[in-house]
Amino acid sequence: MNIVVGSDHAGFHLKEHLKTLLYKWGHDVVDVGVHDGTASVDYPDYGSAVGKKVIELGAETRGLAVCGSGIGISIAANKVSGIRAALVNDSTGARLSRQHNDANVLCLGERLVGPTVAEDALKTFLETPFEGGRHARRVEKLDQLK
Repeated sequence: MNIVVGSDHAGFHLKEHLKTLLYKWGHDVVDVGVHDGTASVDYPDYGSAVGKKVIELGAETRGLAVCGSGIGISIAANKVSGIRAALVNDSTGARLSRQHNDANVLCLGERLVGPTVAEDALKTFLETPFEGGRHARRVEKLDQLK
């Protein structure tokens, strides 16, 4: 699976940690930045870059976006048409975001979620299928919102 990763400076270390795991798990990783966590940057630039690249690469692509809280980068990613970015704090949120919302971008906050919880959430996000059924009509409605 293609996984697009991106973060601002406050999410850089967690993104890099998870990126290493993604490679280990056999995924193709596209890193849209930031590539150095020392300089302050703007999370909207990286959240939108993740979203745009996920759409560009197509259906078999998911995204991972990380900032300090996960909030700003999730808002930015969700501004991209076709993106359903879910800010989660654990594997339960990750599972439900996939099962019920067909989320295609996982958002995490480095200051709020430790590496072990983040690893579990990412693994769950990537392995959980969308349930469809009654949830499909709701996701269609989400996709129609402008």
